[in-house]
This record gives sequence, C-alpha cells and structure tokens, in this order.
Amino acid sequence: MTTPTTPTAIPSPPARGRRRGPARIGRAASRAAALQRPRVLLALLLLLALTCVMLLDGYLRAEVGGDERVRTGASASDVPDDVLDGGPILTFPGGQATTVSVPDKTIVLTFDDGPDPTWTPQVLDILDEYDVPGTFFLVGSMISRHPGIVRDLVEQGNEVGVHTFTHVDLSYQSEARVTREIEQTQLALAGAAGITTTLFRAPYSSETNAIDDYSWPVYQNLGEDGYTSVFIDTDSDDWKRPGVSKIVEWATPEDDEGASVLFHDAGGERSQTIAALPKYIEKMKAKGYTFTTVSGAMADQQSPQQEADQQSQQQQQQQQQESQQPGGGRQPEQSGGGLQAAHHKATGATLYEGKALVAAVAVAEWTVPALSVGLVIVGVAVMGRFAMMLVLARRHHRQRNRRRFSWGPPVTGPVSVVVPAYNEKECIEATLRSLARSTHPVEIIVVDDGSTDGTAEIAESLGLPGVRVVRQANAGKPAALNNGVRHARYDIVVMMDGDTVFEPDTVRHLVQPFADPAVGAVAGNAKVGNRRTLIGAWQHIEYVMGFNLDRRMYDLLRCMPTIPGAIGAFRREAVLQAGGMSDDTLAEDTDITIALHRAGWRVVYEEHARAWTEAPGSLGQLWSQRYRWSYGTMQALWKHRRSLTDKGPSGRFGRVGMPLVVLFQVVTPVFAPLIDVFTVYSMVFVDFRAALLAWLAVLGVQLVCAAYAFRLDREKYRYLLMMPLQQLAYRQMMYLVLIHSCVTALTGGRLRWQKLKRTGEVGTPAGNG
Repeated sequence: MTTPTTPTAIPSPPARGRRRGPARIGRAASRAAALQRPRVLLALLLLLALTCVMLLDGYLRAEVGGDERVRTGASASDVPDDVLDGGPILTFPGGQATTVSVPDKTIVLTFDDGPDPTWTPQVLDILDEYDVPGTFFLVGSMISRHPGIVRDLVEQGNEVGVHTFTHVDLSYQSEARVTREIEQTQLALAGAAGITTTLFRAPYSSETNAIDDYSWPVYQNLGEDGYTSVFIDTDSDDWKRPGVSKIVEWATPEDDEGASVLFHDAGGERSQTIAALPKYIEKMKAKGYTFTTVSGAMADQQSPQQEADQQSQQQQQQQQQESQQPGGGRQPEQSGGGLQAAHHKATGATLYEGKALVAAVAVAEWTVPALSVGLVIVGVAVMGRFAMMLVLARRHHRQRNRRRFSWGPPVTGPVSVVVPAYNEKECIEATLRSLARSTHPVEIIVVDDGSTDGTAEIAESLGLPGVRVVRQANAGKPAALNNGVRHARYDIVVMMDGDTVFEPDTVRHLVQPFADPAVGAVAGNAKVGNRRTLIGAWQHIEYVMGFNLDRRMYDLLRCMPTIPGAIGAFRREAVLQAGGMSDDTLAEDTDITIALHRAGWRVVYEEHARAWTEAPGSLGQLWSQRYRWSYGTMQALWKHRRSLTDKGPSGRFGRVGMPLVVLFQVVTPVFAPLIDVFTVYSMVFVDFRAALLAWLAVLGVQLVCAAYAFRLDREKYRYLLMMPLQQLAYRQMMYLVLIHSCVTALTGGRLRWQKLKRTGEVGTPAGNG
C-alpha cells in the first residue's frame, strides 16, 4: 500500500536566473551548432580516411582496378623483323629500335614479380653466397609493401627494373594507365631504395618474337622515354613447378650461348626455384659461364663509341622528359656502377613523393588487417548479442507470463505521476487525458519548466481531477523531475515525458513489481506512436527489436542500464537514496538507473505497461535526439566507472552490466560500419555474389530476431517489410551518430539539451482505451 509523503526530501538546486530571451537562446544554439560542425567534419574525415586506406590496399592487391586479361595470338605485322629476331635487350637510341644480345658464356639472371617476403630474401642469400648478381623486375605494389627487401637487394649490388605497379598486360591499357603504372613503380622504388631505374619488363612478356602489334607501341613509347625493355632468351618455367632438375635443364642455354634467363622470386610457391638456383649456378660456373646484370651485358656488347652515342642520346631524351619524370624536375644522377648503370639517384619531389607512398602503404598494410580482425570481433559480438537476446528474451517472456507468476500482493494504492513539460502545447492535453483515464488511482503533477507557449495554462484549463501544475524557471528536465518528486504525495513515483500517452492499464501494470520490496524501479514498454511515416516505422522496428529485447535480456541478468524517460516508475525512497535526478549527464534516465543498481536496488522490466511516445519526425531531429542519448550514455558510464571495482550489487552491475553496455551499445556500433564498408568493397571489387549472399545471411538473422520480438510484443509483421531499407539507410545514420558522439567525448565537447518539434499526433491505438 502506498502512503502520502512530505514534499521536502530533495533539496532544490541553486537558482539559475531568469530564462533567457529567445534571441539569446538562438545565439547560444548557433554557437553550439558551430562548435559541433568541426566534430562532424572530423567524423566524416575519419570515414573518408578509412575508405581511402581500403581503396589503397585493394589497389595494391589488384582488387581495385585489377585487369587479368592476357593477350595471345595477335599479329606482329607492324613489328620490325630485326626486333623479332634480335636479342633480349631492346633500346631506342635516336628513335631507332635496336636489340642487344647477351655475350657468349654469360648469364643474365633475371627474377620477376617480386619482392616477396618469403622467397626473395632466400634468393638474395643464394646470390650472395655464390657472389652472383641478379636483375630483379619488381612490381610496384610489392615494392611499396616490402621496401626493406628492396633496399637490401640494391645494397647487395643487384639491379632492378620496372615490372608495372599492378602486374597488368599493358597492351590492353590506355596510355594514361601505362604512364601511371610506370610512374607509380618509380615512386615506390624512390621511396624504398632512393633510386629510379631505366630498365623495364612487361608482365606476361617472354622472347622478342612474342612482341605483337598491340604491345609494340607500348615499347616504342617507353623507348622514347629512355627505358630499356628486357626480354628473355631462356625460360626456366619454374612457375610450372616441374621439379628441380627440369628447372635447371630448361634454364640452360644451348651451345655456350649467352642468355637472359628468367626465374621467379614471387607470384606463388617457389620452393623448387630456391632448390634449383644453387644447382643451376654451380652447373653454369662449371661450364665456364660468368654472371652479370642487364647493364653489365649491355656494357660488354657495346663499343666505346656506341656507349658514348647511347649516353648522349639518353641525355637528350632526359632533357625532353623532365616534365614527365615522376615528381618532375632535374633527372637525378646515376647512383650505381657498371652492374647498376640503369639506377639513378632519386631526389627532390620524386624522393619525397615516394617516401609518402611507402608510408601510406605501411599504414594501409597495418590498418586493413587490424580492421579485418575488428570485423571478425564485431561479427562475433553482433551474432552473440542476437543469440543472447533470443534465448534470454524467450526465457523472460515465459517466466513473466506464467499463470502463477506474481510479484506479490497487488499494488492498489495511489501513485504520483510526474510530467515534466517544456513547450508541449501540442501534446500536453492528450498526455493528461490519457492519465485521467487510468484504471489505477493517480495524482498528476505537471512541472512546467519555463514554457513560453502556454503549456501550463492548457494543463490548468482542462479541469481534470487530480492534476496539479507546478511552475519553475527553466532549469532542465532533471531539475523538473526533482521538483516533481518533491511535490509528490506518494511513495511510488511514475515519470513520463510530456509527449507520451498512456493506456488505461499502463500505470496499474507498471507499479505491480513494487510488491517486491527489493524492486526500486520499473522500466515500461515504450512504443512509437507516429509510425506511419518511413522514419517512424524504422524507429518502431528499433524500439521493438533493440530496446525491448535488450531490456528483457538485461532484466534477467539484473543489470538494466536504462529506464526510458517516456515510461518509468521509482520508489521515492530509492530516488532520494540515489541523490535525485542528476544533471551531470545528458542521459539522466541512464544515470539514475545505474545509481539505483549501485545503491542495491533491483530494476526490472514490465512488458505489459505500454506507453505511446512521439518519435522524431525528421532526420535532423532524430540525429539530435540520438546524439544526445549516445553521448549521455557515455557520460553516465564514465561517471559510474568505479562500479567496476565495487563489491556487492554495484560491482555486479560494473562487471556484468557495464561491459555489456559498452560492448553492445558503444564498441560494436562504432565498429559495425566495418561490416558495411567491407561488404560494399567486396561487392564492387572482389566477389559481388558472395558478398551479397553474406549480407543477406546477416539480414536473415536480423529478420528472425525482429520477427520474434514482434511476436513477443504482439506487433504487426508488415513493418518488417521496411527492415532491408532500414539496414541500408537508417542503421548507417545511427552508426554515424554514435561515431559523432565518440568524437565529441574524445575531444571534450559539451552538449545542451535539444528541444524536439512536436506535432501532438500520438494517441493510444484503437481498442486500448
């Protein structure tokens, strides 16, 4: 039985002065909005940075912009015969195509597709052991991912050449793409080893007789830019993994001829190459062969005059190409000796752009795997939450709806209902009339928080029995609630929002758990009343599936984090013990709920106590409301962080409830966009069908959970038809709101209360009174 109480328990807050005029309020709101804009921009920049990092990583792995086409069987009618029948080294001195052969009894060891962190270091160890140089044609994306290997390779005395950035067949690419592939590889070389190179080998190339009419213009253009294109005489075909003996045999030139020999130090499993290479070197040295680089072979074959002519020609070409060099500016000086004559020291913008590229790739190489791990964690957490909600919600429903279930003797005494109101002229009448129809005896206390639209006058003019209007200067919702508690006559206080409508039996259902003396507060079942719009329907799904399923789960775990402001009931004694409603946070409902847990009170959920509230009707209002909710929740969790180390009921909430709230309401939603980002990325660049099926599977799980939640709340299933669209639009907005709140929290921002625009269209559904 409830009893009257004296209205003097909670001390009044210090006076805050008269309410500021509308102009000053408008200026304050403008200043607050101006302060929030940089944080919104920061959140968007973080999202943009994440997108750029993923695109860069995808480009490095040929997932973005990849082209796996390889041309075969094309005509070579436009290719000069002396090129098709010439040596493996193609240059264009004076614009004239010239081929150079490798001297007899000489081997140019070339390696394609590296560097690879597993195989390239082993190749370098073998070359160093046998004192043999090699020429490595490197893929730019691999250079930027493994710059240390490239530095070691060059410092060891080996020569490097360009093998494009993404290993595409250049005969299919535009001139702009060809230029980009070369320049990006040069930048990667500059960033990794401080050099550029004039050597080039096209992916999928072999001997000069394989040049066709589509690839020939590519070689001509690159030759005009000063590049030397390198082909092969002998192919080890080690990529086929035919066995060590076959690799050695196929790599051996006939009749003591010199040869440019192809091996691979990347692009697949190369253990046979590693095993064959020492045997091959030993065999060729035993036959009297010497090993050199491409530059070394060219120097051996050229006469002094030819060498001077070629150097003069290259200098003329370099002067014409200064604007085309990576980074522009003066052509860097040669950095190597005879075996590294193709190398030039990178300087100026080329060097710094290269270092920036390598640094950006390093960030992507670290970030994307970390995000992948985060994606797995988020996925497990999301699925774990769904499983927990389904299992515990079913148990909660079965437990509370048993015929013999009872909280104890029926609670029939009158209770106090506190309605804080600020400019609620559109809604206050419907709210008070719904309370007047209550089947449980109530006194109604309307606390007018300095309204300027006549809210208090409307409440008084209704002439409803048991309604008292208390006026106060504008001080905020927590102060209004405390004022209402001070004026309450009974020891059970129901708190609601001024835009909320109760069913006739709502209060009766809401107060029954107080038959248990351990219960200090009860959370009701908040429903979206204006669900006819798209935004309203999305919020309806969220309320039923998210909020109410969550409350069932938290109720069984005895760690309910929030009593909704729209409908909640409290023992007056418990509120006083907790110090009243605090304005330390923007989520006073979460704050008081956690405080009650810490004080040893039990907080439960009563699913049959339904309240119909007006949800935000526009995206802007929705953003403002959820921004305040999420930020206020973070404030409340931080305020009560000491519960993590407390003992008793406070420690129980700190070690059970708080981690669940942080995991499910902060961490998981913050990182949940990873699922969508990776899904879109996979759909566009990797495997559309597989990514779509994965997304549909997750959506199916959510639909199952939502359908079960709708069944428990006896809601109509037709709203679930909007759930796929909700996942595509509404959910993303909620994620951005939470990220925005996290940025505000991390930057030490402060928020003011926002007043949402009301329409007064919410009422109880037909058949409910």
